[in-house]
Amino acid sequence: MINVTKSYLPDLAEYTRLLEGVWERVHLTNNGPLVRQLEADMQAYLGTRHLQYCTNGTIVLQLALKALNITKEVITTPFSYCATTNVLLWEGCTPVFADIRADDFCIDADLIEPLITKNTEAILATHVYGNACRVEQIEAIARKHNLKVIYDGAHAFGAEYKGKAVLNYGDVSTCSFHATKVFHTVEGGCLITPDDALAAKMQHYGTFGHHGDEYYSMGINAKASEFHAAMGLCVLPKVDALIAARKAISEQYNRLLDFTRISRPVLSPGMTRYNYAYYPVVLASEQVLLNVVEALTAEGIVPRRYFYPSLNTLPFVKNAQPCPVSEDIAVRVLSLPLYPSLAAEDVDRICQVVNEAILAEAV
Repeated sequence: MINVTKSYLPDLAEYTRLLEGVWERVHLTNNGPLVRQLEADMQAYLGTRHLQYCTNGTIVLQLALKALNITKEVITTPFSYCATTNVLLWEGCTPVFADIRADDFCIDADLIEPLITKNTEAILATHVYGNACRVEQIEAIARKHNLKVIYDGAHAFGAEYKGKAVLNYGDVSTCSFHATKVFHTVEGGCLITPDDALAAKMQHYGTFGHHGDEYYSMGINAKASEFHAAMGLCVLPKVDALIAARKAISEQYNRLLDFTRISRPVLSPGMTRYNYAYYPVVLASEQVLLNVVEALTAEGIVPRRYFYPSLNTLPFVKNAQPCPVSEDIAVRVLSLPLYPSLAAEDVDRICQVVNEAILAEAV
């Protein structure tokens, strides 16, 4: 079976050595030394001012909204994982959808300003597949209208825009360290901000609002464990090599797939390092996509419709704005298997199956 992704696991002995220290200290959670070390190492790797390591990539979005006191309308993207919309609804906000660009699938910044009302408080945009949004344009709009900017950077670890980590943009950027990501801690996520006061506020909110016997605010539990941090400490030094392996596989796909009948998102201008988080292709129609999925599945190959559906069409989202570009791409986009240990001969086979299924449909 070839799945759409496969988690990278470090050498077991390396991971076990870190766990031996956990057993010696009997410090399992509550801001343990491995959590603190991982935060420091990630800050150094990304060049960030403040980084808070948390339990997953969804709760960090919730903490960002809460800390910024966002309760009303948020202009957001319809093309992302459902968590991006779910957190807005969960926190009592109203998502207002701006359609995406047809070239890079990120939110179309040209469509944001017409959607701003007296109730608009923030912009929540996703760096889709690790590809940076139009960050300067979004920042200019936010300054003009006194809005906060949150970036869902779930896919963006290791990606750089104009020589700086993509995660360094916005009032807050978040990331996911789920097991399927380029960098993972099995489960996990982080909050990144340049703002000292906001960083302290999010730290309080993620630790029940108190440190020791000093209570600062309301709060929830976003604390990560030493076991998850240990995994991150093993994986982080390998990230550059993992990205290089992903790049090589992506380039093999680029050479072998029939691009007369499929297309790919383009990199945003200014991307100086891409992390090859996914390998999405856009088919001619949803029927062609379904035929490709059927052909791949018959060969024991499991792709994923990622992202599907367009979030403005979710059944529990009410009165959403139409987003024709996102709605069109969402029914035609398919992520092919991509992970560092994927064998070259397996990529050859995937490309052959895809090309044959597309050709059969054309005939």
